[in-house]
Amino acid sequence: MILIGTSGFSYEDWRGVFYPEHIKKSDMLSYYAQSFPVTEINASYYTIPGAASFAGMARKTPDNFEFVVKAHQDMTHIEKPNPATFEIFLGSIQPLRDAGKFGCMLAQYPWSFKCTDENADRLKDLRDRIGDLPGVIEFRNADWANEGAFDLLRELDFGFCCVDEPHLKGLMPPAAVATSQVGYVRFHGRNAKKWWKHDHAYERYDYLYTESELSEWKPRIIGIESETNKTYVFFNTHYKAKAVQSARMCAKMLGLPLPSGAIDPPAEGMLPF
Repeated sequence: MILIGTSGFSYEDWRGVFYPEHIKKSDMLSYYAQSFPVTEINASYYTIPGAASFAGMARKTPDNFEFVVKAHQDMTHIEKPNPATFEIFLGSIQPLRDAGKFGCMLAQYPWSFKCTDENADRLKDLRDRIGDLPGVIEFRNADWANEGAFDLLRELDFGFCCVDEPHLKGLMPPAAVATSQVGYVRFHGRNAKKWWKHDHAYERYDYLYTESELSEWKPRIIGIESETNKTYVFFNTHYKAKAVQSARMCAKMLGLPLPSGAIDPPAEGMLPF
């Protein structure tokens, strides 16, 4: 099974492009869920939402909708994290688990997190702290693109987050590897000029994939799916809803049906998604 969605859904600059111009922010998730079967919750990296927030998200989505929730930065970016942070995180996502809508946790480590024995121990500690929670690890540093690292993830039952991003020195290559029953692919765009140097954070992800670029991933995604129970594919190129365009293009390329329908007819000037 392959589920395609976008990294986040609550973007103001999606108004008039994907969302109707005057949609209420509280209606965005319901509208989004009529077009995609899954979404990534990235806000949890900065602030862990309360359990009530996730319970509300579960109520606004269809029975078969799924959420992937990013681990809080204190769980991945601190050498010796506070155990309480893990307890708060696990408590917050419980409503999603109870509703059968929790896909997995995405733990994204910084570029400074290199492939060392000490950091391997940090991954083992993460597994100990979250128990049997399905988890996927996203490395930013190319040091981790090796068989030893993949074997470690298999030992810990962590999925490997495959990424498509600029081909810059030190960044992860486009490795297509499955290390657990959860497959995972994130498309960050190939905006090399703005990756390290930009005036605004969104500029890094201001990128629209071409059919040719996505076709490179078709056999890779199919290969990952063949080795997993479920494979998630997310587009993080969120500026002006370019993630939506690319996600739909990818779904069509893979022959995957997406939910159809919308709360309101597209407003004049909106892109014909």
